[in-house]
Amino acid sequence: MHSKKARGLSLLLVFLLAATIGVTIASNYYAQPLLHSITADLHIVVENAGYIMMTAQCSYAVGLLFITPLGDKIERKKLILILMILTTAGLVISAVSTNLWMLLLGTAMTGLFSAVAQVLIPFAATLSTPEYRGRVVGTLMSGMLLGILLGRAFAGFISTIMDWHIVYWIAATIMLFMTLLLVIFLPTYRNKTTIHYWPLILSIATLYHQERTLRIRSLLAIISFAIFSLLWTPLAFLLSDPPYHYSDFIIGLFGLAGAAGAMGSVIVGRLSDKGKGTLATSIGLILLLLSWLPLAFAQYSLFALILGVIFLDFAVQVTHVSNMNAIYKIRPDARSRMNTGYMVSYFSGGMLGSVASTYLFSHYGWCAITVLGMLLAIIGIVIWHYALRTQPKPITD
Repeated sequence: MHSKKARGLSLLLVFLLAATIGVTIASNYYAQPLLHSITADLHIVVENAGYIMMTAQCSYAVGLLFITPLGDKIERKKLILILMILTTAGLVISAVSTNLWMLLLGTAMTGLFSAVAQVLIPFAATLSTPEYRGRVVGTLMSGMLLGILLGRAFAGFISTIMDWHIVYWIAATIMLFMTLLLVIFLPTYRNKTTIHYWPLILSIATLYHQERTLRIRSLLAIISFAIFSLLWTPLAFLLSDPPYHYSDFIIGLFGLAGAAGAMGSVIVGRLSDKGKGTLATSIGLILLLLSWLPLAFAQYSLFALILGVIFLDFAVQVTHVSNMNAIYKIRPDARSRMNTGYMVSYFSGGMLGSVASTYLFSHYGWCAITVLGMLLAIIGIVIWHYALRTQPKPITD
């Protein structure tokens, strides 16, 4: 971003929003590097551990569907602050959990209200000028990916030197601090939409019917985030088993390797501003497939695993940001609802990937993970090729 201000968005506010989104989204992923410790502490079988991540992603999808459309109706600062406080409460419940059901309750509450991140993103897109919107969204998506990945490193580190419960106590404190910053710096904004709540929710289905771009991009979202979860959910078990035997801290550090993918957000943001979003999507989908070549050897080679993690996270981010920039360029009056439809698809894919990955890993091992990952990537490429071939003009960049 070259300007000091992008029409109502100072650089300080852009980076504050990116940090807030990262911290909020991270709250749904702290459990991933801790699954080995949580299952041992709460006496959970490995196959059922996937339900923790499934609960986080399913509740997040529900929040996306029923809460984030309110960004087109309710004054956004007020909505954002309420959701931040409720997310903090969910983290506190997880922090005091003594059994699986209590942890699932805290996880569900955190996931439901952390959908605030998807109120912040279209809010920023609305406030920014068209010529800088791609870069603004790219910066915010970098914050999201860094939150998901660095949150793992943070959780693994804290769990190693203290206890996994402390991870959630610290996370709740950070969330409360970010809420206070938003009270000070976030501007107020009310959309002019006058649609009542249920017609507002139901209008998302109408948008899917009317907008081909939204349908295509949502299919790609399901596939890309399913692949992302397919890698990351069973990774803690792979790295805690022979030949690695890594601690929670070392497992969490693998998030640093994936953080390189955050560069994809910045690159795609610039490409989208130049009208090359279609090219970015094609590159992302091809890399999603190629990343599984080194990952196929993850059980035997640490180098291959790290290389595959870097490529896959980069590919997911490239695909995701190009998708979001494409849908933000249509129907500005319905940006929150368009974002809702897309993100529900995105995290539904993540939910399915989490459940499938723990089942496949516990029954068939890492080889099954690799096969499904490659198959999903191929399906994504076929869908995108079909979309380009059947569109009389290039799909919205």
